[in-house]
Amino acid sequence: MHQILVYADSLSWGIIPETRRRFRFDQRWPGVVESELLGSGLQVRIIEDCLNGRRTVWDDPYKPGRNGLDGLEQRIEINSPLSLVVVFLGTNDFQSVHDFNAWQSAQGLRAIVTAIRRAPIEPGMPVPPILLVAPPRLHQAKGQMAIKFEGAENRAVGLGAAIKAVAEELCCPFFDAGSVTTTSRVDGVHLDEDQHLALGKALAAVIRPLLS
Repeated sequence: MHQILVYADSLSWGIIPETRRRFRFDQRWPGVVESELLGSGLQVRIIEDCLNGRRTVWDDPYKPGRNGLDGLEQRIEINSPLSLVVVFLGTNDFQSVHDFNAWQSAQGLRAIVTAIRRAPIEPGMPVPPILLVAPPRLHQAKGQMAIKFEGAENRAVGLGAAIKAVAEELCCPFFDAGSVTTTSRVDGVHLDEDQHLALGKALAAVIRPLLS
């Protein structure tokens, strides 16, 4: 049985744009990945650790626990043995309360990878490979997201390339979600249901050979 940990934010938690509701597991991209891999004959369990508002390495001034480094090593320890960790973060680094650029966000992911690799797992358990997934390029945020992500589409320019560079330096597999989907047509930040499906199918194809 392969256990895959998805360490991510609201794009993976599956918030339904312009609501506080959540897509069902089978509608969210992690659920699509699990279904696709099971259908191909692999014994797989997806473990979702997806927190709305999670940053890479920075705090949310209004909500505790949104720093991606908080408790990360213990999460790896708790869920081991793991065959893979999928890290899909970065979007919230560009909320309007921050003034970060793409390079800085990618360095946050570098710290995330380092923390995963130093986690105190039990002797004999594998240090899991880490798949870094770059978020699709942010559109101008709309509706309820407009103020929270004001100007984010400009600050986040180049994020995919910056994450890819970090992935190459750290010998991590990489996938750019923007190669198969945009952000939501409804709010410009999250993912619509059909976008979850497209991303899940694409990621299943990326993940399958990583488990062989």
